[in-house]
Amino acid sequence: MAPRPAPNVRVQAEDFDSGREQALLTAGRGDIGALVSFIGLCRDEDGSLESLELEHYPGMAEAEIARVADQALERWPLQGLTIIHRFGRIRAGERIVLVLAAARHRGDAFAAAEFLMDYLKTRAPFWKKERRADGGAGDWVEAKSEDDSAAERWG
Repeated sequence: MAPRPAPNVRVQAEDFDSGREQALLTAGRGDIGALVSFIGLCRDEDGSLESLELEHYPGMAEAEIARVADQALERWPLQGLTIIHRFGRIRAGERIVLVLAAARHRGDAFAAAEFLMDYLKTRAPFWKKERRADGGAGDWVEAKSEDDSAAERWG
């Protein structure tokens, strides 16, 4: 059995190029049969949201995401894994998160990507504050029960 790959986990303010990240993950690899890509974007909430301000604890966020990435690598036979999560001010329409899961078969890649997104949505150590389009005071974004329910199915 091939050794388990190390996940590529980054937390950064800068935007990312998903095509470049996909190319880096798959370059020279003939063993990958599926690459599932998820890109999370900042919604404008029907025009009421100008941006989100994402805060995190540097070092802790990366370590926690890497810990869960390792869980995904234990659960599914992945060939590679990239997770990039942005912080700072992210305007409506901009990218927030990228998950790339590479595997021999699509089922493993899809399951791992969905597991990771359920985790990132509910338990990753990020805090989001809304910046309203009308200039009004924004609220801290609360966890949604449907997101918690989705994450609970992974046990």
